[in-house]
Amino acid sequence: MVPPHAPVFEALIVPHRSLTRKGVMTVIAVLTVFSAAVALRFLLLGAWPVAAFSLLEIPLVCGLLAVNVRRARASELIMLTAQEITVIQTDPAGRRKQMSLPSAWLRVQLDAGRGIPRVVLSSHGRDCEVGAFLHEPDRLSLFDALRDAVHGVRNPRFDNPQLRDD
Repeated sequence: MVPPHAPVFEALIVPHRSLTRKGVMTVIAVLTVFSAAVALRFLLLGAWPVAAFSLLEIPLVCGLLAVNVRRARASELIMLTAQEITVIQTDPAGRRKQMSLPSAWLRVQLDAGRGIPRVVLSSHGRDCEVGAFLHEPDRLSLFDALRDAVHGVRNPRFDNPQLRDD
């Protein structure tokens, strides 16, 4: 028998980022060299405004890449036990928000009201959206997994080896 507080389902969701920190630094280095070469060429041709704009794009792209790296620090941890489901959402700044809902009355819903389906957990008038930064196929997969896990908690299968027909 599974202890009542043992996790039945656990998922750690993090945003997908294809660039590592090393990759970001490589992109910045290549962009800097390329922009400096373009700026130098146009400066030698006498088109100094083009050179200025070419050099201004470097800090802009660096800032946008820094925002991308910062947003990659967000995460969601979903843990389902026989008694409750706990969702711990961590934003990019490291602030955590935790919500626990009783699993006995838990509803796992797929809300497609705004066009993009949302996975919403609700119980006793409280609700929590999970997987907001996932792509649609991943959200549907999360919905299926959560729905099946909640169904498994509500409808446990008891395996009695004495009653088996071998």
